[in-house]
Amino acid sequence: MNEYSVSGPVRRSAPSRASWLLLPFALIAACAVAAPAAHAAAAAQGQDPDLAQRLRLEESLARIDRQLYTLYFQQAYARYPSIPRGTLEAMAFVTTRWQNLQPPRASAAHQHMPRAYGVMGLYHGEGFADQVGDGARLLGVPAPRVQREPALNILAAAALLDRELRADGVDARSPLEASRAALERYAGFAPGAARSALQAHARASFAFDVLSAQDKGVNDRGIVVPERAVRWERAFDAPALLRLRAPFVRLDAAADTVEAFGADGGWRIDPREETLRAPAGSRAEAAAAAEKSTDYGPALWVASPYHSDRTSYDSVTIHTMEGYYAGSISWFQNNPYSVSAHYLIRSSDGQITQMVRENRAAHHVGVHNKTTLGIEHEGFIANSSWYTAAMYNASAALTRHFCATYGAINCASAFKGPGGTGINVLPASVKVKGHQHYSSQTHTDPGQYWDWARYYNLLNPGTPGGSVIDSFESTVGHFDTSPAYSGSTTGISAASLAERNCTTRKNGECSLRVLLKDDAASSSAWAVRLLSGGGNPGSNAALTRAGGKVGFWVYTGASGMSAAIGIDDSDGTERSVARAIPANAWTYLEWRLDDDAQWDAWVGGANGAITAATVKLDAVWFYRDQTSFDVNLYLDDVQVKN
Repeated sequence: MNEYSVSGPVRRSAPSRASWLLLPFALIAACAVAAPAAHAAAAAQGQDPDLAQRLRLEESLARIDRQLYTLYFQQAYARYPSIPRGTLEAMAFVTTRWQNLQPPRASAAHQHMPRAYGVMGLYHGEGFADQVGDGARLLGVPAPRVQREPALNILAAAALLDRELRADGVDARSPLEASRAALERYAGFAPGAARSALQAHARASFAFDVLSAQDKGVNDRGIVVPERAVRWERAFDAPALLRLRAPFVRLDAAADTVEAFGADGGWRIDPREETLRAPAGSRAEAAAAAEKSTDYGPALWVASPYHSDRTSYDSVTIHTMEGYYAGSISWFQNNPYSVSAHYLIRSSDGQITQMVRENRAAHHVGVHNKTTLGIEHEGFIANSSWYTAAMYNASAALTRHFCATYGAINCASAFKGPGGTGINVLPASVKVKGHQHYSSQTHTDPGQYWDWARYYNLLNPGTPGGSVIDSFESTVGHFDTSPAYSGSTTGISAASLAERNCTTRKNGECSLRVLLKDDAASSSAWAVRLLSGGGNPGSNAALTRAGGKVGFWVYTGASGMSAAIGIDDSDGTERSVARAIPANAWTYLEWRLDDDAQWDAWVGGANGAITAATVKLDAVWFYRDQTSFDVNLYLDDVQVKN
């Protein structure tokens, strides 16, 4: 078994054993009562009904633990006031998605990765820094307590970060971007001599992920990372921003212009991908091209030294890292076990890093290395939050590339059965499958929360009846969790938010609740751009224009609301005509991709008609005349039909 166990908070005054037993059984009973409805709704959407029920139970348990974690974070800020509020929550989001990790013995660890402990995912040596030991010494407590107890685990991480911040003269009053260097040192990858320039990208990726969580804001299952703008051009230089695929753009709705803060000297914005581009013909452009994969265009190239001869291209292996993106990049660059993978995918936005060329065998699935291609997905198999829509989309696009390139790999032969927690060896005729589906293995990733039916449909698009882009069942990974993130949003306060809601929904278990609050300092009408693709619309799945329709279910109790949708076409962004949202009823709004009358030009030289054969979803828009009242909307089952 390779999965991490997830432990709840360790309390000094524990309730009786009987009361501890009552809570899980009550939750299980509640899930059992709702099971028939959950099964029916999941089956109607082509999902695994058992997965929907497991997600419901996981959701309930997570919220209980996080009530205490919120208190522990506040205690840490009180003890270490130099740390900007929201930073610790963002670090825990990046490393564990707020789960109290209690890993198994080292020999069972996935890819021999150094084990991470607690809510903060602290390392305890094994090839990385001994954050547990260092933090315990700073607190004056035994290391096992830092490993086990969430309150001390959070305090230990705070003590380590506080030490790094104070070394740079940074405190809570400093701008967020000033903490970049301290975050890079805190990361704990490859200590000592191994911390070379080769490791710089991994450390920068960790700092970027923490700052990005604060820039966008996160609100999920009871923990909030407040949204605070990051001046990215001051956090990293332009080549690093290019490499990290930072959200280095804001679109001005009123002026219909693209703003690139700090982008001078010929640096420009790609209006479709909404990311920075180097000056044409410059050294920076040549360097950026050299950092791209030559096997798969969307991927970044970061070489691992661990690979060997290949004999054939027979299958694709789906892994879960049992770690986070930056740490895994570092480990595959420098580890004593020679383990590696071909590609790694980031959860938040689907960024892909290639580390082994496809014509070489990566070391990821034992005796099968010489015949298979391996994809590592950021996260831990005991927590469904890592499996975002952006990650599924990016992974499926990569696997479709394999199917198109290598004749023996057929996407139609991908596994589409239920996920599981153990070893389930599948026949060689199944060409896309998990680590747990091969013979001679002990690892059980990607585990029970990987949605194989959803993945199969992404690998084989065009099924009748439409394909759900995001159902908001397990995480908000496709649409940004803050509607105020984009500079194009006008009229609403930064206190507005978007979060998964499992009380009001159209289908399945959950929807996306969008709470809009008026900006008292503005008299502008509301125009709210809810970005998709985790803030990087380029992470989205491609939509076919011919005969294509895109739409979503929406509900609001407010009057005067309307909605539209944005599509990234080959020549820029097209924005649809607005459609009214009736109050107090779930309504399905839809637009045809091949009807010119339904689209207007917006930015990037768009011509007001969708012309590309395939396009990508940019954002959902909501409009209302200015009002001082709060408005709640609920979004569900964003989908495309052909």
